[in-house]
Amino acid sequence: MSTTLSVPTTPTEIRQASQGQLDAIYGKITRRLVPFLFICYLLNFIDRANIGFAQLQMKTSLGFSDAVYGLGAAMFFIGYVIFEVPSNMLLQRIGARITIMRIMVLWGLASSATLLVSTPTQFYIVRFLLGLFEAGFFPGIILYLTFWYPPARRARVLAFFCTAQVAAAFITSPVSGWILKNMHGLHGWEGWQWMFFIEGMPTVLLGVLVFFLLPNGPRDARWLTPTEQDLVCRAVQEHETPAVHGERGALAGVLRDPRVYLLAFGAFASGCAGYFLAFWTPTIIRELGVADLQMVGIYAVIPNVFALFAMIWYGRRSDCRGEQRMHWSCAFLAAAAGLLALAWTTGNSLPWTIAAIAVGGSALVAATPVFWAMATRYLDNRRAAVGIAYISTLSSTAGISPAVVGAIKTQTGSLAIAIYLISAMLVVAAIAVALGMRNALPRQP
Repeated sequence: MSTTLSVPTTPTEIRQASQGQLDAIYGKITRRLVPFLFICYLLNFIDRANIGFAQLQMKTSLGFSDAVYGLGAAMFFIGYVIFEVPSNMLLQRIGARITIMRIMVLWGLASSATLLVSTPTQFYIVRFLLGLFEAGFFPGIILYLTFWYPPARRARVLAFFCTAQVAAAFITSPVSGWILKNMHGLHGWEGWQWMFFIEGMPTVLLGVLVFFLLPNGPRDARWLTPTEQDLVCRAVQEHETPAVHGERGALAGVLRDPRVYLLAFGAFASGCAGYFLAFWTPTIIRELGVADLQMVGIYAVIPNVFALFAMIWYGRRSDCRGEQRMHWSCAFLAAAAGLLALAWTTGNSLPWTIAAIAVGGSALVAATPVFWAMATRYLDNRRAAVGIAYISTLSSTAGISPAVVGAIKTQTGSLAIAIYLISAMLVVAAIAVALGMRNALPRQP
């Protein structure tokens, strides 16, 4: 005997719909979308973070200084900034399937091509192209998820998606360390060359699968019944506002909004701290006397065990409380405390260094899904595509931080000053967002 799903047709009926009914539908959506997007983002973060492990061999092999290497790493973000907003606008116009496929195939090829680098100029060029091709991936996925989930459900699903950046360390750290150690010299390639090839090509293959597996939106999802599609669309539309006239109007509205710049500053501070941990954790561990590159990878992954649970728990807590602003600010203060502890322990104790990275890194990544739930709640549908990409674009200037940190380390011989600066930035961002976003967010039902 079959049952027929009663379709809510008004905001009141949607709110009155059985919570179990809504949970069942969104459970199906999450099981279909999030694991696949998780894998895509996993590869994205692997291809972005493995440059931190490559330096353990690449700098010596090619004769790059810390400053040269830091600048090369930063070139990624110049290309990223140039095409991020246009990419998100294209996604909204031509659909997620083609846009995400194009991004993944091209960035996978560029990442693999890094194995051919032999001079600083070539390093700068390939990193610039990698950023140009990857631009729009993360903000595009954030925008894509707003097509499916209403604000009250976003933090938890963003938490599951964003755990990929933490889970990537479970692959990047031990696997990259193993490749660097055990494949060095195989068939004439050095370990860092094999690493870029092995970790870059799966992205190309998965990018092709995107075209066949990723629906553009609820209406294209064949695994949802028509009634389920209607319920999802109406649940999302309940929180939408009338569209502005054209993309120029949306862009102008975003450019004039001071709170967009406040959110971008928060994301910028997060980026500086995140890139510091991603690029310099292997170096910090090695300078504590860990000579085995494979052991460097194992030690580097330990803090991510705690970060993984922190991100999921904190995103769920934020959704249950219906609050993002203070959740995000408190997480940032905790991240600042962890980094300050790192500055005091670096060079002295491996266990305490790992503990400090675990505290700071866990708080930092736990804030990420809460931040984007807050940003997409603030940016209504008329400004979402441009606003998400613009915030991400401005925050991407944090990509210059590896070059700045590299220069500071070259001049001072220590990372302490850089850590103090990043910690201070996190505290300022936490206070600024806590005050600046007060009364700015619409109430959640």
